Formats: sequence, structure tokens, C-alpha cells
Amino acid sequence: MNKPVLKLVTTIATCFLAIAANNTYAKEFVMSYDGFYDRLKVVNKGDFQYARVNFYISDIGTNEVCSIKSGTILTEKNEYPLNYTDKAQLLLPYDKQLDTDKAVIVVQPKNPVHDCQLKLQIEANELEGLTFSKQSLLTINNELEALLTDLSGFFVSKLMWFLLPEQKGVVVTFNAPKQFDDERITCEKSVCYFEVIDSWQNDTKVLADINEVIKVTPWISK
Repeated sequence: MNKPVLKLVTTIATCFLAIAANNTYAKEFVMSYDGFYDRLKVVNKGDFQYARVNFYISDIGTNEVCSIKSGTILTEKNEYPLNYTDKAQLLLPYDKQLDTDKAVIVVQPKNPVHDCQLKLQIEANELEGLTFSKQSLLTINNELEALLTDLSGFFVSKLMWFLLPEQKGVVVTFNAPKQFDDERITCEKSVCYFEVIDSWQNDTKVLADINEVIKVTPWISK
């Protein structure tokens, strides 16, 4: 498998994300909230049960987590605490007032010498109560594809439409190594690539425990 191709979603998101951080070499960096709001608005307007667009802080060189020491949402008149996870995911509100007030996001990494960047990830990682079957993977695949199309139309079509990616299926990250006896499923330790097809619509056989799934992301091919 062409691993660089599989990273195309993240690469495109990083290249064209208008909310890219300023002063990534400084002890803290600042991002405009309006870019986050525009992308959250796309998700909010769509009928997505599982697909999300999430925002992470990662190291440019290694793509590892840039742990956050503190964070703040600032407007001209107010200051709010920034919520985030230990995986450096920014838990941002979908708030029209913050957009109107030209809010900015200020993040201070735990390691001040880290060369950090903002990464946008299209994924499904809130799957509680879902049965992990081919049928459910088809549903998630279709949602991720629809969200990718909506977001691509937002930041790719007007700039570099020829880079619009084609989704081959989904990539599932488990909490432990997995193997499946299926020609359309290939695993590399705990990461499995599912070549999703429409005939999975009626296949409800349980493939694994949903609690073993960390996240599902789009599998992109040329």
C-alpha cells in the first residue's frame, strides 16, 4: 500500500487549512477561530451521525502529539478556557458569537521547543453502541466520504480541484493488533484497511468488539 497516499486527507487538510497556526516556533501560537467555525459549520449543517472533523496539535517532524500545557479562547472583551484532551485534541465550541467577535485560540505546548502544527482530521471516533460489522462500516464510509466532499468543496475546489481525493474505504485503528480472513481487509498490526463495497449493506455479522476501535478514518487512493 502506498502510505503517502493514505495520508492525503491529512496533507490536504494541513496545506489548505486557513486557520494554520502563527509563530509555531514560539512558546505559544495563535489561531483565528473563524477557520474552525467555518469547518464546524459544515459538520453542523450535514446529517452526520458518526463523521466528525477534529482538530489536533502535532509535531511537524514526527507527527507525534504536541502535549498542551494551557490554552485560551480570547476576544477583545472576554477570555475563556480552552478545552483539550491528553491527545492534544482541541475541543472547540460551535459558537457564532465567537466567530462574530473575531476570537483567537492561544495554545501553549508543554515543551516550548516543540515544532508544532495544527492538524485537521476527518474521522469517526464516537462509536458507542454501534455494532462493528460490514454494514456499519459502509454507513461510516458513506458519512466520511460525504463530509470529505463537503469540506473539499470548501477549501480545495477553488484552489486545486485536481487534488480532490477518491475514497477507497476506511482505515480502522484498533487498540491491539488484528487480523481478518477477508481479501478486502488488510491489517498492519493494529491498523486495518477495509475496501468497502455496496454489497456490505446487508452484512450484519459482528467482526470485532466496537470497544476495541479507537477511530475510523477515510482510506484515500489516487
